Amino acid sequence: REYFKEKSLRVHLSGIIGGMIWAMGLSFSIIAAEQAGPAISYGLGQGSTMVGAAWGVFVWKEFKGAPKKTNWLLTLMFICFIAGLALITMARNI
Repeated sequence: REYFKEKSLRVHLSGIIGGMIWAMGLSFSIIAAEQAGPAISYGLGQGSTMVGAAWGVFVWKEFKGAPKKTNWLLTLMFICFIAGLALITMARNI
């Protein structure tokens, strides 16, 4: 209860708006799944995670100054994630 009293109305409204945006995206994903199939719909939905990771690495430079091995791990992460999305999306044909 104290948490809700400590935060301003602006903080609470941003959380509510964020939840509304998420709910709208989920609704559209469910609608799209009926037309495109669940595999493609899931693949597109998870693509947002890849966009977030790319922004973190390339725009915000979250790993700047990290050991060189980190770059190899990030590259491997991007390759595996994209390959996984591709395989999930192609699963509609199975």
